[in-house]
Amino acid sequence: MTDIPQDHPRYRSLSTRHRIVSGVDNGITSLEGLIAQGRGEAFDYLIGEDTLSSARAAEYTAAAMILLAKRPGISVNGNAAALVPEELVQLSDKTGAPLEVNLFYRTEERVLKIIKHLQVHGAREVLGAEPDATIPGLSSQRNNVCQSGIYSADVVFVPLEDGDRCEALMNMGKQVIAVDLNPLSRTSQKATVTIVDNIIRAVPNIIEMIGELQGKDNDYLQGIVSGFDNQKGLAHALDSIFRHLRDIKGLH
Repeated sequence: MTDIPQDHPRYRSLSTRHRIVSGVDNGITSLEGLIAQGRGEAFDYLIGEDTLSSARAAEYTAAAMILLAKRPGISVNGNAAALVPEELVQLSDKTGAPLEVNLFYRTEERVLKIIKHLQVHGAREVLGAEPDATIPGLSSQRNNVCQSGIYSADVVFVPLEDGDRCEALMNMGKQVIAVDLNPLSRTSQKATVTIVDNIIRAVPNIIEMIGELQGKDNDYLQGIVSGFDNQKGLAHALDSIFRHLRDIKGLH
């Protein structure tokens, strides 16, 4: 792929696509990840390719929830590793939450390539190569997890999630923070906190908000979490999509 001119009106979108394609070429992202990226991009168009106020509230809540967690964990799949590797490493460093590679289309080779990719971007330790626990009630490859990571976490950050594991984690009594541009997905509907935003905006926002909230006492952080209503956030995202469609010239 040739270099994308920075003055191209779709520069950011095309650059994001290029990262996913490069991820496939390098064995990090699955071909199915290309489809998932396209679906997410379609929803990003519908919300105006910007962080909604409801998404920002969800990100703020996610930051508070991670800081309150006794054992936070960060799940990483191929698309997340391709799109925001440095940011995920920063989030891990700021919070002490371990990074763990967890894949639906799992091969040992892919896991090791993603781990190496994250290490190239600054990660000191990445879990996932040697899972030693399983998520109850889940039959996909994603049930393979690490005792010291996702299995023992009380709060799991799962960007670009699939719904069956989100539900299984919730059934284990965990709080799940999901990033999903589709407010109607099973993941969005089941997660404790759903961030309807593009991951390339969401993770940097959370990192910035964690910086703002570090040093606040637990009562302050708990107030943020207790005041958040996930269903209202999802409803706002849907309303924003409808308003955006109505505002497009020619639609009445």
